[in-house]
Amino acid sequence: MKLLRSILPFLLLSFVAQAQSPIKDGAILAEFSVSDSTKVYFSQGNLLYKEIPWWWFAEHQWNTTPTYEYDYQDDYYEEDIDPSANVTFNIFPWGTSGYNGKNPNLISVITRTSRTIYNYGDGTNDIAGTNYDWGVYNKIFNGGDKAGLWRTLTKEEWIYLINSRAKASKKYGVANVEGVNGLILLPDKWKLPKDIVFTSGVTDYNTKIKRFATVNNYTASEWARMEACGAVFLPTLYTPSDVVAIGNYWSSSACGDEKAYCLLVLFTSGYAELRIGCTPRRDRLAVRLVQDVKK
Repeated sequence: MKLLRSILPFLLLSFVAQAQSPIKDGAILAEFSVSDSTKVYFSQGNLLYKEIPWWWFAEHQWNTTPTYEYDYQDDYYEEDIDPSANVTFNIFPWGTSGYNGKNPNLISVITRTSRTIYNYGDGTNDIAGTNYDWGVYNKIFNGGDKAGLWRTLTKEEWIYLINSRAKASKKYGVANVEGVNGLILLPDKWKLPKDIVFTSGVTDYNTKIKRFATVNNYTASEWARMEACGAVFLPTLYTPSDVVAIGNYWSSSACGDEKAYCLLVLFTSGYAELRIGCTPRRDRLAVRLVQDVKK
């Protein structure tokens, strides 16, 4: 009995910590409306891949791994990736779940006189609900470890999330978490933690407000409190220069011949842009999976 009394405070603290954590099997248990009838949970971090094959979510939402960038030269353009290097990927060509031989390390080459491009996905249609979707086809090690538990948002769902859900304009904002620029998304039901300040929106270039440099700058401990209330952070991953940082996130929707839709988050010279883009499927973008909330 004396032993039980001595460890009881620690058991209670452990229970409280677990109760406050919104993450279970890789899902942040806060609801986000992506249509009039569908709500989702976001994954705890961006999707990562190693050629074992091994799929998992980043430990923290701001985590990024070294990004393999493109090698630009005068005469040709080629993705500078060795398919046998067994590197960790955090950006992917569209539809490269591994199904039907479509793997994350596919390479496309463009020269001035010719073009060789793999058909990512099936080359024609949306990947929504198909095995070309990373979350549909694969087991995510720290995301329940079963196939079919996750999926990629469609273009329409990204648009609804940003523009159409209740008080949508108040539920996103550019930010910097642990030194990483990105976009914060707030759940449908949201209560700001005490002593934390959040400013919604992106930079208005016309008014010269450098928002991401002056507001929503959070340390790891401050962000932990935001995350405990259900906040999601989409970090930038690709930095082609000292003044530009790009966070492009795939949708599962095709966009014409050899292109697909994505959510574009661009930081340049202190300003930020947020919009839906249409980009070549061979491009390597980030993937943030979601899980449907069961009714």
